[in-house]
Amino acid sequence: MRKLHKKLTKEQKERGVVFSSTLSKYTVETSEDIIHEVLSADEDKDRKIGLLKDDRFFRDSPWTYNIIRS
Repeated sequence: MRKLHKKLTKEQKERGVVFSSTLSKYTVETSEDIIHEVLSADEDKDRKIGLLKDDRFFRDSPWTYNIIRS
């Protein structure tokens, strides 16, 4: 699995998202992807971000990319 780093979208910033991780087969997000977001109001946001960055569990999955937005 490859990590791709991108900036948060304007819409995500407006909703208070500080980090997102998308498991995807492609280098861009699609409607079939699994998206996890961490909001600025989340109490344990540092732990959640650490877990989402660790994509070793998904190495044998059908996803090729972990698109990280921060």
